[in-house]
Amino acid sequence: MLDRRTLTRTLGLGAAAAVLPAGAAAAAPAARPPRTGDPEAAVPGAHPAFTGLKQVRAGVLDIGYAEVGPAHGPVVICLHGWPYDIHSFAEVAPLLADAGHRVIVPYLRGHGTTAFLSPTTVRNAQQSAIALDIIALMDALKIQRAVLAGFDWGSRTAGIIAALWPERVTAVVPVSGYLVTHLPSQRDPLPPKAEHTWWYQFYFATERGRAAMETPRNRRDLCRLVWEEVSPTWHFDDATFERTAAAFDNPDYAAIVIHNYRWRLGLADGERRYDRYERLLAARPVITVPALTLDPALDPFLSTTDGTGYRRYFTGPYEHRVLPGVGHNAPQEAPAAFARAVRDAVRL
Repeated sequence: MLDRRTLTRTLGLGAAAAVLPAGAAAAAPAARPPRTGDPEAAVPGAHPAFTGLKQVRAGVLDIGYAEVGPAHGPVVICLHGWPYDIHSFAEVAPLLADAGHRVIVPYLRGHGTTAFLSPTTVRNAQQSAIALDIIALMDALKIQRAVLAGFDWGSRTAGIIAALWPERVTAVVPVSGYLVTHLPSQRDPLPPKAEHTWWYQFYFATERGRAAMETPRNRRDLCRLVWEEVSPTWHFDDATFERTAAAFDNPDYAAIVIHNYRWRLGLADGERRYDRYERLLAARPVITVPALTLDPALDPFLSTTDGTGYRRYFTGPYEHRVLPGVGHNAPQEAPAAFARAVRDAVRL
């Protein structure tokens, strides 16, 4: 989830570019039902899903991803968080495709059909490693520049790429703004209410928490509880959750999730080959590309939703919006508003 506080070739990440279909040749979401009522809200009981997922070898991974829209359209890469998957964008993607965008929605490392190429690769989930996965994906698909849009882990990843590789980013749409992890700040306690919201982070610091993530039933129950707590007005059904929970069965899922949260608390080491990037991120680099930040009004991780806490990190063309009545999983709870923000960010 969020930060507790607010090149490719060097690492050998720009390797193969062969795309291997993991199903049907084309990737598109199933037909979505007509909307009724609030045009900003997701349709309860609707289960649009991506079909014809693809695979591509990129860096240390074989990345699974969905692709929607015209092959030569301007690219948007949508990045999910934890405990979610690509289906957070199942309604966003066709809206962007209808507007002429080529939309790429990858499974992050440890999720869904994304797999490590070697059994000996460290199951590392520090922030720069995940960002470099997306750079490698862009290289493998021969995408020079893209709009990056995401929430949670995906928001952090988009922000890191925009800060360190601005030449690869057309615009950025990060939910909750600037989420680059600043490790020194992670040592400082938060107010008790805020610490309580992060209960699972401290659970994952224990071996008991690791065991829960390694046990399928416990893992599903824990992730569902997080959905309920951080999206208090989102009335998803069993089928919606189970569609995403299938991505948690990846054999590396528990290791990736546990390492991510332990690393952010300073309880697990990163890899030395990422040190140069982490040093740059420790300086809290600004984001100069066009940015449209989104704050969900009901996200319990946000102390305020006016964007003032992170405004100084965005020095290029900028706009901030609040999503009323929306919790943490912004793209799935308010797909129309999220898609509109992506379209508008390009015009900043």
